[in-house]
Amino acid sequence: MAINLGLVGKKSDPIPFQYNWKDTVLYALGVGGKVEELDFLYEGKGPKVLPTFAVVPSFTSMISVAGNLGVNPMMILHGEQKIILHRSIPSEAKLQTVSEVKGIYDKGKGALVVVEATTSDDKGQPVFDNVFSIFVRGEGGFGGERGPEAVKADPPNRAPDFEVTESTSREQALLYRLSGDLNPLHADPNMAKFGGFDRPILHGLCTFGHAGRAILKGACGGDPSKLKSFGARFSGVVFPGDTLTTRGWKEGGQYIVTTSTQEGKVVLSNALADAA
Repeated sequence: MAINLGLVGKKSDPIPFQYNWKDTVLYALGVGGKVEELDFLYEGKGPKVLPTFAVVPSFTSMISVAGNLGVNPMMILHGEQKIILHRSIPSEAKLQTVSEVKGIYDKGKGALVVVEATTSDDKGQPVFDNVFSIFVRGEGGFGGERGPEAVKADPPNRAPDFEVTESTSREQALLYRLSGDLNPLHADPNMAKFGGFDRPILHGLCTFGHAGRAILKGACGGDPSKLKSFGARFSGVVFPGDTLTTRGWKEGGQYIVTTSTQEGKVVLSNALADAA
């Protein structure tokens, strides 16, 4: 099944997304929010909105692109994700997202699809952008460009500037999926086995949200307006109930970030956060 190279350069129609404070609180709980983070969990506090909530309104655009690639969906992996914040995310809004396939690159064993999604409010003002990559196993070798080299973000050989360790719950994926990603791989044991896993796995974007909360604590003093961007590669599988440790090393105006499990397995790598 040949991948649809004709998608490159094409923009989607605007995809609307409306939400309120209940959706932002549900998301915060889905990525492990605790009572100590009441500003993000209680409408009496606003509530404030986690910057990584930016992945939720644009998620439909990623699903749409994946569906238009003309490939076996079981061969698709979410490779990388980056959010770019133009301002603090409001606790309720009417948004629209326009996505564009920036490139489909030949990586030999597979194809790498890079998509940029721009999200604006109902006045046309930008709120945040998402850049995500989709890796399609078995669709390489078509003779295309290999694409730009991946950004290297290896931790320096010193102690991290912050380290946050938290356990996920056994129900974490069941809670996170209520924010929009209903893939049964994360809920149904039979589907998980069909996908090659002993049991349902945690959404990569849920791990991304856990890491985003750790960055807020360790680098931003809990202030979401200080996080300007955060991007990472999904490099390992997390199971609900795993413990996640996120570490950050300040290098100039950015933090190099890693997230690993209790076994020391790195699950988010090549990660950079721009925290003012």
